[in-house]
Amino acid sequence: MTDLSSPLSLLESARRLAPMVRENADATDANRELPRPLFEALADAGLFHMCVPREIGGSEIDFPTYVRVIEEIGKADASTGWAVNQGTTFGTFAARMQRNVARAIWIDTPRSVVANTPGPTAKAVVVPGGYRVTGRQPFSTGCRHASWIAAHGQIAENGEVRQRNGQPEARYFLIPVGEVELLDTWHTRGMRGTGTHHFEVKDVFVPEERTVYTKGAPQVSGGPRYKIPLTLGFAGGDAMIALGVARSCIDAFFELAGSKTPRYVKGLLREQPVAQFAVGKCEAWLRSCRAFLVEAVGELWDELTSTGDLTLERRATLRLASTHAIQTAGRIVEEIYRHCGATAAFDGNIIQRYFQDIHVITQHVQGRVAHYELVGQHWLGLPIDETRL
Repeated sequence: MTDLSSPLSLLESARRLAPMVRENADATDANRELPRPLFEALADAGLFHMCVPREIGGSEIDFPTYVRVIEEIGKADASTGWAVNQGTTFGTFAARMQRNVARAIWIDTPRSVVANTPGPTAKAVVVPGGYRVTGRQPFSTGCRHASWIAAHGQIAENGEVRQRNGQPEARYFLIPVGEVELLDTWHTRGMRGTGTHHFEVKDVFVPEERTVYTKGAPQVSGGPRYKIPLTLGFAGGDAMIALGVARSCIDAFFELAGSKTPRYVKGLLREQPVAQFAVGKCEAWLRSCRAFLVEAVGELWDELTSTGDLTLERRATLRLASTHAIQTAGRIVEEIYRHCGATAAFDGNIIQRYFQDIHVITQHVQGRVAHYELVGQHWLGLPIDETRL
């Protein structure tokens, strides 16, 4: 049995499951969700509970090992890696809820995953004992294999939006998936297997104890892992997935270049100087970006575990490293794709999928190029929006 308390065991499990992830990639993409046997294998290995506090029943894995686990899954299939990262990172909210409630949601429900939504666009009306929640909400990755859905809304009381610390009060409302209508909306060219559909809740009652503040909820359980801002927790994993796509794309090019003879030239593709130059350049981009990201994650974790807090400098560095990894991964895949010719233009060619997947990842908020400007402003001594860090 896997020792869920061991980070190395979780990393070994990810490597052991990678061939299964890869074998199911076509089905994941075609069905726009994880095949049930694959989901169950990932869940049974403890990968969806890596960020749940140990005292509740999770493994509370350290952040440097966590991103390596996500990298292994992301190299095998980007959609699967993304689904794991989204579901697992949201599990950090278990540290901010009553222990018995968190245990009932994440641990007592077999193979439990909570799918969420980014913006607080739902309306939660105060009623005795809790809230009645209504809203149609987007981008709920992995909702088809989730046991719970975290609707995200603002509190309405006496006909007005309730305020907290001078801002509209926003919370997540954890609802059994059977009380939610899942909407078939995720029709994309890339990252199809994430199943990032919309959902709708209609006047659903949620008790007070199954809610948690979006920001600023006090930590009830766990250690330093839960001091990492949620957005940076997502970013580190998302960036590793992007680099995993780039790594797999380069590897696929090695195979193609060793068998393809381009039209109007002599010799295999791998014998062409332009292809050799592209490989050298892409390897340099990939390895330097990965080294920067690993360094940023490691420095953040070292500071957090030694001081109990994070400086703005460490947060800004991780934001920059994550953004740069995602954007550079996009450049790598584009460069490789360009040298594949028409071979990579067809559905069914793995490099075509990498091309489609990476261009959905680069569109995500974690890869937004405005993050370069944000960190540049910080390093130039200008005031910044720290909520993005």
